[in-house]
Amino acid sequence: MTDAKVKGPASYFPSIEKTYGKPIAHWKDLIRQHPDKKHMEIVAWLKAEHGLGHGHANALVAHTLAEQNGI
Repeated sequence: MTDAKVKGPASYFPSIEKTYGKPIAHWKDLIRQHPDKKHMEIVAWLKAEHGLGHGHANALVAHTLAEQNGI
């Protein structure tokens, strides 16, 4: 068994859940409700409306949009 370290945007997920008290699925659902917005527009919205830090918001948006685009 290997201990593969999580890399990329998902590496922020434990800290996001601990800091904001909501599961990652909650944030991804919110992001998916804005298909008309660009990456940085969603990041700015998460920061302004939900109080997320820039790194956490950016990681959530990057991961969610990559999933939607099949990356």
